[in-house]
Amino acid sequence: MKQPILAFDIETIPDVQGLRVLHGFAADISDTDVAEYAFQRQRQKNGSDFLPHYLHRVLAISCVLRWEDKIHIATLGQVGSSEAEIIQKFFQLIEKYTPQLVTWNGGGFDLPALHYRALLHGIYAERYWDLGDNDRDFKWNNYISRYHTRHLDLMDILAMYQPRANAPLDDIARLCGFPGKQGMDGSQVWSAYLAGEEQAIRDYCETDAANTYLVYLRFQMMRGQLDQAQYQAECDRLRHALTQKSQPHWQAFLAAWSA
Repeated sequence: MKQPILAFDIETIPDVQGLRVLHGFAADISDTDVAEYAFQRQRQKNGSDFLPHYLHRVLAISCVLRWEDKIHIATLGQVGSSEAEIIQKFFQLIEKYTPQLVTWNGGGFDLPALHYRALLHGIYAERYWDLGDNDRDFKWNNYISRYHTRHLDLMDILAMYQPRANAPLDDIARLCGFPGKQGMDGSQVWSAYLAGEEQAIRDYCETDAANTYLVYLRFQMMRGQLDQAQYQAECDRLRHALTQKSQPHWQAFLAAWSA
């Protein structure tokens, strides 16, 4: 592939500290009660407990980075890393590689959430925010415009930018013959975090990033950017990289992929 590719996914939890600031909760009120208040308040507004983007604290960013003849799959930072450290590492990857970003609903959730959280933490992200001021090529193809491809939101483009045509990543991945979600789904992340299962959340996020990358490869074949042999070689490259990993979530992923 000529251009580095960065397929990624994020997992978030309620920004309890932010909620405390905005609503003046006393220190003796538990994080669980603070979050539940926010969920109930949101449900009263629109029937859903999905919080506004700026109140999502980023817990994990998992990436599949494909460049030159290499591929690397990892979650940024470590268990317990600060949100600021994780987000800064993400934008540092963009500064270093200027990759094509690939997401599933990244324009609808992942990137807006990262924008707000990066703003709150004062994160440096000059390359990402370039609209042509520093690099003239970015005037015509940048990360911010919905219809440019430096960020390719697969869900958005496949749905022809029509929300009624949106599809879940898990369904599309499994219908394509890929493993789909492993271990949990996004609705379970907060309860898993409260149970001390941050590593399990990071593992789940990694498998979502891998599914996103595999769907991207299928998309590239569909649009003629990869022929059948190239597509298979790229799938095999990822499969080989995963066979070198011993973690149970990758073993389960490979078993599901082989089925």
